[in-house]
Amino acid sequence: MARMRQVISLFAAAALLVGCVPQEKYNALKLDRDSLAEQLSKAQSDANGARAEADSYKSQLNQFMTGLNTKDGIVGNMNQQLAALQAQYDELNRKYAEAMNRGTGGSALPPQLTSELSTFAQQNPDLVDFDAAKGIVKFKSDVTFAVGDATVTPKAKEVIDRFATILNSQAANGYELMVAGHTDNQRVSNPRTISAGHKDNWYLSSHRAIGVAEELMNQRVNQQRIAVVGYADQRPIASNGNAQGQEKNRRVEVLILPTQVRSTGAPTASTPMKSNKMNKDSSAGGSDMTKPIYNK
Repeated sequence: MARMRQVISLFAAAALLVGCVPQEKYNALKLDRDSLAEQLSKAQSDANGARAEADSYKSQLNQFMTGLNTKDGIVGNMNQQLAALQAQYDELNRKYAEAMNRGTGGSALPPQLTSELSTFAQQNPDLVDFDAAKGIVKFKSDVTFAVGDATVTPKAKEVIDRFATILNSQAANGYELMVAGHTDNQRVSNPRTISAGHKDNWYLSSHRAIGVAEELMNQRVNQQRIAVVGYADQRPIASNGNAQGQEKNRRVEVLILPTQVRSTGAPTASTPMKSNKMNKDSSAGGSDMTKPIYNK
């Protein structure tokens, strides 16, 4: 019996040993398969990533090429606009030069209009000068604008309103107008002035001219008649070497041009632009040239 048990045990051990070999091979093959499947999945993922990256680069390239074409169009359009603006500016300079070169004798405007403007200037000598030979009305900046502000003062508004009445009269309503702002040669340095948008004399002279033009349009002077330009300190009429000359150079001129408006629709009030402009000029009466001036 014991002998039989030994034989049975031997057979059982042999059977167990024989069964273990296929299981180990199976497990090894399974591990290999799983490893290959993982590698294949990673390869597919890498391929998909590479394909997506390639598609992204292709899209970016297409966008760049499209944007390049668009930018070329924008640049071309901007160049055309700059050329048109330059032509307009050149035309304004030509008209200004013509007005300034008019003879010193006689009058550039019809007698009735000259008489009305002369009377207007005589009634407001502290604020207005009138050059009959050139047809130019000059508003003195130190009175037209409050110190530290480029907004037209209430007093100046009243005077400009009366001036607009003359410009809208039958004697003057067909003439073109050029509003030209001028400054002295003092550099803009007041931080408040700069922060308000008047970065230099070019900005300041332009903003002052705009302020006068706006008030004229508010009084129903046809905006089609009006051109606005800022000349900074480039067109002085007196020496900037003293306070009196600087005061004269700070001005806004309204040139009444002896040219008929091409389109003269009914005068319409214009919606004024909101402005909070700082005036760099000192108050009327000049300044002490021996001390630092902080008025711009």
